[in-house]
Amino acid sequence: MRQNSLSAWALAARPKTLPAAISPVVMGTAMAYADQGAHWLTALLALFGALMIQIGTNLANDYFDHKKGKDTHQRLGPTRVTQAGLVSDRGMRIAISVVFGAAFLAGIYLVYRAGWPIVIIGLLSLLFGLIYTAGPFPLAYVGIADLFAFLFFGPIALAGSYYAQTLTMNWTVLVAGLAPGCFSLALLTVNNLRDVDEDRGTRKRTLIVRMGKTYGRYQYLGSLIGAAIIPLLLWNIRPEHAGVLITLLMVFFAIPAIRGIFGGATGRALNHTLALTGRTQLIYTLLFITGWLL
Repeated sequence: MRQNSLSAWALAARPKTLPAAISPVVMGTAMAYADQGAHWLTALLALFGALMIQIGTNLANDYFDHKKGKDTHQRLGPTRVTQAGLVSDRGMRIAISVVFGAAFLAGIYLVYRAGWPIVIIGLLSLLFGLIYTAGPFPLAYVGIADLFAFLFFGPIALAGSYYAQTLTMNWTVLVAGLAPGCFSLALLTVNNLRDVDEDRGTRKRTLIVRMGKTYGRYQYLGSLIGAAIIPLLLWNIRPEHAGVLITLLMVFFAIPAIRGIFGGATGRALNHTLALTGRTQLIYTLLFITGWLL
């Protein structure tokens, strides 16, 4: 692979993580549509901005982990292109600026439409995407990244997408947002379970490094159980949307991933579990949209 090639950039973007950005925006748009408040330009720009923030965060992780010496030749996850020399340091810095800049530009219209709440959500999303691995106290290194992943790729993203379109807010939307938050937490948990030994050796103090692998496995299981509970809560809040119960079918698709986590999968084998988790989130999202709009 030649330096700065298209395939290297695609690898750096880490497409398997993108369901975490897509799911809350699409779910929020479906709920806005059901409430007769969908605004398609806003939905498209919200989706674009979410993807840019996710990709920008992935690029920043690639660059700053390399600069901090956290990526080694023993890495078990996808190749980090900066550490591997596939992209220059300068090229990665430019890419990070361009991608986060694109998210900022998309946000200008969203702010024009929906006002100061989007300013706060947008600026905090950009900030936390950058300091996930950058700065003197990066979130990923001190064991609190899990909380921010849950909030910003869960209730904040879904509620923000809904609000930007309808200009209203309600508890149903906030509860629904817990589901993509749970999946974001599950994806991060698999990632950190896979890398726990390397992280421990490089003093990257993720929550699983602090609490142990057994804790990580049950955090993963709890995340999926949490996602499965959300349709039941929504049915209780909005009985007219009983179709949302179809989302419970996600349990059958989650079984292979759960088996991987509790069946002794370690190291690179967890890359497959990561892909299965992303697939389960996409299926969950499609089932949710179908059920909510029935």
